[in-house]
Amino acid sequence: MKRSETRAQLALAIPLSLQQIGVQLMGSVDAALLGHYSDSALAGAGIGNNLLFAITAVAMGIVLGLDSVVPRAIGAGRIDDARRSLAAGIRLALVVGCVTTLLVVASPFLLHLTNTPADVVADAKLYVFVRAIGVVPLLLAMAMRTYLSARSTTRPLIVAVVAGNIVNALLDLALIFGVDAIGLPPLGVAGAGIATVIVQVVIVAVYVVSIRSLDGTARLPVPTRADAKEIVRYGAPVGGQLLAEIGIFGLATVLAAHLGKVPAAAHSIALNLSSFTFSFAMGIGSATSVRVGHAIGAGDRGLARQRGIIGLQLGLGAMATFASIFVIAPEVLTRIFSDDASVIAATVPLLQIAALFQLSDGTQAIGAGALRGLGETRATLVGNVIGHYGIGLGISLALAFGVGMGAPGLWWGLSAGLTATALYLVLRFLRVTR
Repeated sequence: MKRSETRAQLALAIPLSLQQIGVQLMGSVDAALLGHYSDSALAGAGIGNNLLFAITAVAMGIVLGLDSVVPRAIGAGRIDDARRSLAAGIRLALVVGCVTTLLVVASPFLLHLTNTPADVVADAKLYVFVRAIGVVPLLLAMAMRTYLSARSTTRPLIVAVVAGNIVNALLDLALIFGVDAIGLPPLGVAGAGIATVIVQVVIVAVYVVSIRSLDGTARLPVPTRADAKEIVRYGAPVGGQLLAEIGIFGLATVLAAHLGKVPAAAHSIALNLSSFTFSFAMGIGSATSVRVGHAIGAGDRGLARQRGIIGLQLGLGAMATFASIFVIAPEVLTRIFSDDASVIAATVPLLQIAALFQLSDGTQAIGAGALRGLGETRATLVGNVIGHYGIGLGISLALAFGVGMGAPGLWWGLSAGLTATALYLVLRFLRVTR
């Protein structure tokens, strides 16, 4: 039975991982091209991206409350309830998305409180202003992606992300560097932001068509206030978890910018590469959440435990592979983003440190997914707050500024925080499903 469960989990995890990788690849292509445009553009977009996701964390978490609602409804055979929850999730995405957009527009002004170089601040501000347009499409896509995943309908996710990557790469080349033949000037970070927003809208359109094809042309059921409350009840702690997780990396990015352009660029490159590998764990975590949720909906807690453990085993195997690559070829990976010798030299030590926490990073992502499937979303918030802020932040500050290690000190602290978070989440899952 374990072998069949592993195959079934892989059948869902592989396409979800590929979808997550595709999403991250778009960001990596943006970073790689901006790195060849200018160092300030690379650092500014990195800071802007972290600000964007730190501000949208709560909104994303609310929508991800669907992870704890839809799979359980489907596992219990309640398809109409799952569709009504999707309708409630879409409404929530629209409402919280509009509020979040205003906060995103205001967020770059926080950079004036730091010693971030003026040209980096200007690029970060411009990038965030453009990307703010895509906040609502981002949340809508998350709601619909959760529903499609829970229905084990993954082909649209792959189609959308493949098409999105092709469109994004072509638009990046044209908009970042300009096209003399048609009189299009180089737009730098604004061009990268415009490309991303266009792709986000296209992905939403693909998901809408896919859901209509899956469920027929019938309109979604009208959601009730209780449906929305249930999503928020599970989603609010997930929002807190994402805020804690994204916030610590966003804070590290701001602190890296305080250290100078080269450390900020090195941090951005290392973070992009780490985020790329993390996409595999996110995909496995999403599959684990769905599979655990289906088991809980069917009333089989023992099966839910087994599926959670399988997810963790799959994640550890994948992340160990990436850790090896980071150790073996850090310079080769860095050159994808920059030709600057000083930036390459500053990035290599960060990738060596990142190799050490690949296992922890993957484990905490999959542990959080398993707990979402159980509906234990408050535990994910507690684990991230304790790990990142109770342990990791203090170590980062002490090593980076107290000892004078700079960016490597920041990354040692991030590593410690991820390890503590992973241990907490796994132990919590094992205890709840015992």
